[in-house]
Amino acid sequence: MVDGNSAYGKKQFKRSRSQFADRVTADGRDGWTVEEGRYRLVVSRACPWASRAMISRRLLGLEDALSLAIADPVQDDRSWRFTLDPGGRDPVLGIRFLEEAYDARETGYPGGVSVPAVVDVPSGRLVTNDFQQITLDLATEWAALHREGAPELYPERLRDEIDDVMRVVYEDVNNGVYRAGFATGQSEYEQACNDVFRRLEWLSERLAGRRYLLGDTITEADIRLFTTLVRFDPVYHGHFKCNRWKLAEDPVLWAYARDLYQTPGFGDTVDFDHIKRHYYQVHTGLNPTGIVPLGPDLAGWLSPHGREELGGRPFGDGTPPGPVPAGEEVPAAGQP
Repeated sequence: MVDGNSAYGKKQFKRSRSQFADRVTADGRDGWTVEEGRYRLVVSRACPWASRAMISRRLLGLEDALSLAIADPVQDDRSWRFTLDPGGRDPVLGIRFLEEAYDARETGYPGGVSVPAVVDVPSGRLVTNDFQQITLDLATEWAALHREGAPELYPERLRDEIDDVMRVVYEDVNNGVYRAGFATGQSEYEQACNDVFRRLEWLSERLAGRRYLLGDTITEADIRLFTTLVRFDPVYHGHFKCNRWKLAEDPVLWAYARDLYQTPGFGDTVDFDHIKRHYYQVHTGLNPTGIVPLGPDLAGWLSPHGREELGGRPFGDGTPPGPVPAGEEVPAAGQP
């Protein structure tokens, strides 16, 4: 029987549904009311789904309202660990494994332990691991706690189009790279890989004449695409065999990704060291040696992108986020 990290690439991949889909809302209709300081966002800088939440939190200025716990990028078969913190415990929740918050919610929960996760600090219970909904709620339900000048990441007038774009990007790109990487047969792999690059070509055409996916300003759709693009050459091209071409070989997508990386709130949450160590050391079914590649050269992420020639206002009528809070800076090892 193949279990845990060694199972990757040896059994058919199917992304699990978020088991705990309670929502933290302004009116508390699910029993969880938006409240400054009550909740803790648990993330891994390695995980693209968690990275969405980190970027949204930064752009919206929710750092003081929603505290952040960063897990070790190399988790074991039990769950994400807080080994980056003194004593190996999260200083706010007092736990060693994220699994403990899941267990406080449902004793003996048999499913996977995933990030991002929102945990209720007073009770230590998991509230939600619904990665698709968490960022939408941060943009809407948490509005009363947004910073002055926070951008509209999910504007009502564009929601139908944003949802349509996010749906196909999720199916073919965000989740598509995993379907390719964890495929157990040639035809399964080829179908997934072809889907990835067909959609990337579509995105390249869409972005050739507009600065962002929905036009002149950043939206939730850009956040969701960015977290896959920023991982593409470091891990998905090689580790997941999505290697028809590199992101850096598509002039439009490479410039778009650099534009976002250099935008406050995006690149200042990205830790390339965490990303590479997680994928290459955790997925032992795909990479049994655990060797982490030295490349690619990351210096290009800081090179001029030229996308400002397309115009646009990244934050709409808003302003850039402030400096990264003390203690949340990406270590030098994870930066270009």
